[in-house]
Amino acid sequence: MKVPDPILFASDAELLAFAGVTMLVFAGLASLMERRRTRRAALNRVGWVPWTGIFLTLAIVGGGLLAVAVPAMLKA
Repeated sequence: MKVPDPILFASDAELLAFAGVTMLVFAGLASLMERRRTRRAALNRVGWVPWTGIFLTLAIVGGGLLAVAVPAMLKA
């Protein structure tokens, strides 16, 4: 499998930033799914996915990755 050049030659900070942004996008998706679950018409059909926990985990990990990556990217 051929890896695209921008990813192949990216620095570690750029790869961390990409992973952090990806985590934050997935955290936003989890937040939307939690909002959808709470606005459900049939309240007795709760669901089993812990969207709030998934959101918090992804947001903390994504924010941490960005906090590590951005200062290194600004120095370059």
